[in-house]
Amino acid sequence: MKKYALGTFSVKDGDPFAGLVVNEKVAPLTELAASRGEDGLATFSSVLTILDQWEHCKPILDRVAAAVDATDDWYALSDLQVHPAVNLPRQIFCTGANYRKHVVDLTVDSKVGPEGLGPDELRRWAENMMDERVRIGDPYAFSKPVSAVSGAYDDLVLPATTQKPDWELELAVVIGRGGYNISRKHALDHVAGYCIVNDISARDLIPRTDYKMLGTDWLRSKGQPGFLPLGPYLVPKEFVPNPHDLKLKLSVSGKVMQNETTADMLFSIERQIEYISRYSRLLPGDIICTGSPAGNGTHYNRFLQAGDVIEAEIDGLGSQRQLCVTAHE
Repeated sequence: MKKYALGTFSVKDGDPFAGLVVNEKVAPLTELAASRGEDGLATFSSVLTILDQWEHCKPILDRVAAAVDATDDWYALSDLQVHPAVNLPRQIFCTGANYRKHVVDLTVDSKVGPEGLGPDELRRWAENMMDERVRIGDPYAFSKPVSAVSGAYDDLVLPATTQKPDWELELAVVIGRGGYNISRKHALDHVAGYCIVNDISARDLIPRTDYKMLGTDWLRSKGQPGFLPLGPYLVPKEFVPNPHDLKLKLSVSGKVMQNETTADMLFSIERQIEYISRYSRLLPGDIICTGSPAGNGTHYNRFLQAGDVIEAEIDGLGSQRQLCVTAHE
């Protein structure tokens, strides 16, 4: 089967269209389908509408991609405006504290643990705690507003509300078939594919200091505009043989900050889908952000500032690039 991806694009200021991506070249999907007599796909004008009918559309997409013999007259991806791959998702779920080394590093960096432990002892304590959590615990999930979504190459506007904007490169799961109380065994049957997200976070806004019993405030710390670059495209799951063995790499202004693999996840994608769907009905087009590996700004005590360039990539899923700007630019 020929590898392809789906995304949402536009020519300059034109209307967004669902595009088929082959070798970083893009063709409007409705036009491509119509030219090949695939009328069953020609009316699906957005990636979300395709995901709504994923089981119907997927075989047609496969046939259309297989029939492509040249892409010379297609748009180059670099010549298009790249919108969020799913423009826009219905619901966004994030799985927090889901990479072992990341959580251990945060524990050591923040010195959160039993009193009297040195750094090495604290690290061992945190590692044992993570192993026990996986054995008897559950994923930790929360939602993020859809208004936070942006394109993979859009500028990241750093809001005046935070002094510690941070990066979190993540593998995103795109739901193609909804469901409630989905079993771990059948969880991947509900997945359409995967893409890249960067779960931008205002670290100084996570804890509520006005009333500490409230705990964390995910709305203000993760829900601001542009705080979830999504894309550049969605890769169907059959082209990602093992989503738990993908390399993730993120740099800030040329310095590599995150360089890990999805193998360090504490809770697998199947367990995350099982857990989230136990309490919330998943819908086609939903996004699950599966957690971020070690190497966030908190670890380096280095946060985003105007002029920084974030570059991120995940094996087989393309890359992102954001220029950080202040709100008045």
